[in-house]
Amino acid sequence: MQHVIIGAGPAGVTAAEALRRLSPDCEITIIGDEPEPPYSRMALPYHLVNQVGESGTYLRKKENYFDDQRIDILQDRVSSIDTAAKIVTLESGSEKAYDRLLIATGSTAVKPPVEGIGLPGVHNCWTLADARSILDRAKPGAKVLLMGAGFIGCIILEALASRKVDLTVVEMEDRMVPRMMNQRSGGLIKSWCENKGVRVLTSTRVTAIQQESDGRLSVRLGMNNTIEADLVICATGVKPNTSFLNGSNIEIDNGIVVDRHLRTTAKDVFAAGDVAKGRDFSTGSYTVQAIQPTAVDHGRVAANNMASELEVVHQGSLNMNVLDTMGLVSGSFGHWEGVDGGDSTELFDGERYRYINLQFRGDVLVGANTLGLTQHVGVLRGLIQTGLHLGDKGKKILMNNPLKLMEVYLSATQGTTLNL
Repeated sequence: MQHVIIGAGPAGVTAAEALRRLSPDCEITIIGDEPEPPYSRMALPYHLVNQVGESGTYLRKKENYFDDQRIDILQDRVSSIDTAAKIVTLESGSEKAYDRLLIATGSTAVKPPVEGIGLPGVHNCWTLADARSILDRAKPGAKVLLMGAGFIGCIILEALASRKVDLTVVEMEDRMVPRMMNQRSGGLIKSWCENKGVRVLTSTRVTAIQQESDGRLSVRLGMNNTIEADLVICATGVKPNTSFLNGSNIEIDNGIVVDRHLRTTAKDVFAAGDVAKGRDFSTGSYTVQAIQPTAVDHGRVAANNMASELEVVHQGSLNMNVLDTMGLVSGSFGHWEGVDGGDSTELFDGERYRYINLQFRGDVLVGANTLGLTQHVGVLRGLIQTGLHLGDKGKKILMNNPLKLMEVYLSATQGTTLNL
């Protein structure tokens, strides 16, 4: 059996390892389009602050690891797939036949349609090549402008601040991490960063970038405000890597459409990770969740279904993000924005940067936002994933004091007594 995996990220590597365990005699090839060993993009910020070298970003650190696992790594780019003939065509001109194929090509960082976005000194922070360019310019005291204060942007923000650059963050939404935090918690993150010396401009967008005669960049914000920069980093979003699938008969809808087994619409072709439109645990709908835990989960499920006739069902990935922004930990879980007809409660302590918001459907906790309260992460995830009924009393206690999560959890699972 010849298994081919397109994509050398967490989903692809996890799948390859699972396939080797499940099918000791099969052939496994990972095709990656970067001239690097398989690595984690989430480790790049640690590289930017010199906590790890380039090798520290590698997904598997042991030398000759993939050779020892009999997993072939092919560095090339896929140009097309013939799903009828079961052949992958590479940009080098060669072809690779497969019995079963996994598409785990992840996503690509996008740049907004801004004049001057392609100038030297304007970079994404998505590849090791990007990291090298950033390290060359992000010297202590350098003026750096970061476009985007989403999840990825805030991870990059912390790395840049640690390099002691003069940092300005520009976010077009009215708060930081807008797809993860509500107005109150996102506003607290902004205040925290500003108190740490980072300039944060929300409800602001970059309209143009120009290069001056001295090589510096002039970044225009709106009509009249201009900021000088030695480096501009764009962290304004990502899109699934699907362009090579034109004509493949694989259905795409803002990501590759898959079923509960991670199968695509083409026979013996599976998809996993950022490129796949997989099941969301909370809603039951299908969406792209571009986070590493989902990629790993997808890779494991897809590999089981590629290797065996027994069908492993993907239960769905919980929409969950935990972010450390300059020492302030925030989290979002499930339906953190609430559900129709649901109830909510919150506790806000702005002076201590503490916040929690709970969302209910009936007596079931379905979503949450937290800030500065790391001790509740495990309980929140467990309550939401299990859909545990808390009872009227348990819900009432949490509505009055959202911090009593552990007491309510123990009562619902072990029958301990609750006191209002």
